Amino acid sequence: MQLFRYALVGALSNVASFFMYLAVTWLGASPKVSMSLLYCVSAAIGFLGNRSITFAHNGNLMKTGARYVFAHSLGYLLNFCLLIIFVDSLGYPHQWVQAIAIFVVAGFLFLAFKIFVFPATGEHIVESR
Repeated sequence: MQLFRYALVGALSNVASFFMYLAVTWLGASPKVSMSLLYCVSAAIGFLGNRSITFAHNGNLMKTGARYVFAHSLGYLLNFCLLIIFVDSLGYPHQWVQAIAIFVVAGFLFLAFKIFVFPATGEHIVESR
């Protein structure tokens, strides 16, 4: 059920972000700059949806927020590296690479959120010791 709620929250935010990405790159911004700006906006919106809807988490907001930023930093680096490798190095169209990257990063983030950011216990396992 969490995966379904995650997909719903993600679909809403990622579809909007992807169309904004296409518009911003069409207007002339580089793919990596566009992805960077929209990633931050989408991540901020996603925190609220994932914390309340997907994982129904009520743990410490500051600690959870810090873990969320860390997980998204890794997701951002993954997305950025995919653009560098497949667009800059291999010459694939950035639109397709970014569309696929959304799903790759989303899979990574679901696992990171479930295990690290919003654990079922309400707090991270290390903190309970």
